[in-house]
Amino acid sequence: MSHINYDLHSHTLFSDGTLTPGELVRHALLQGVHVLALTDHDTTDGLADAQAAATGSALRLVSGVEISATWSGRTVHIVGLNIDAGNAVLQRGLARLRELRNIRAGEITARLERKGITGVAEGVKQLVAGPILSRTHFARYLVQAGAASDTGQAFKKYLSKGAPAYVSGDWAPMDQVVQWIHAAGGQAVLAHPGRYKLGSGKLKSLAREFRECGGNALEIYSGSQRPEDSWRLVRISQELELLASVGSDYHGPEQRWLQLGRLPKLPAECTPVWQEWR
Repeated sequence: MSHINYDLHSHTLFSDGTLTPGELVRHALLQGVHVLALTDHDTTDGLADAQAAATGSALRLVSGVEISATWSGRTVHIVGLNIDAGNAVLQRGLARLRELRNIRAGEITARLERKGITGVAEGVKQLVAGPILSRTHFARYLVQAGAASDTGQAFKKYLSKGAPAYVSGDWAPMDQVVQWIHAAGGQAVLAHPGRYKLGSGKLKSLAREFRECGGNALEIYSGSQRPEDSWRLVRISQELELLASVGSDYHGPEQRWLQLGRLPKLPAECTPVWQEWR
């Protein structure tokens, strides 16, 4: 095979995606993906269904997860690849984060209702299919309730930093999240670093601290960061000797950014995260 198509960041309705694990696998096959990582937010519940759908097909499924972490007072996301989903250390950590999500959801609900939006708790509950209650679910409800024209406007008007229903997440420290991933035998990847809106100095500080706490790779190409960020990340990965990963951050067919499996090929100077995979 001349070129293996990797997509190492995707979601299902077990977190804030809109497809079942089986639908995601089938769509990946149609899109020509050879190696797919399912990386739902703070849960591994969809992995068994995805593996069952991939068995006997041309697709290799990588067991993954995307974990919410706190660095320097801001939220960052760490993807774990090739994890043992049954690892007790990892699962205890994820369970704690899901509890924090539920506490945050209660506060978001209260703030939206103070803004005169009714039926939030019940409406959002109808949109949740898995164990994760995310801001995306609130955004979808706001669209459904007529309070926003689309999810982008819902975030801008209500849910983003500075907006009336924004509630910051007090997640696990970044070094602890990396430890959970390593305990489960996985590689830790800093997800969409370009999305955090950091200047070059701050971005390098984040990547350096990530490496110092055992992080393995940067997501060089991501559907949810600007293409021009990728060249900054290539340079940082070389300077800090971090591996390189790619992922569309696919949530479903209604997604406006990069589609599943449509990622550029890594530059030759990058060392891929999959280089030593069997």
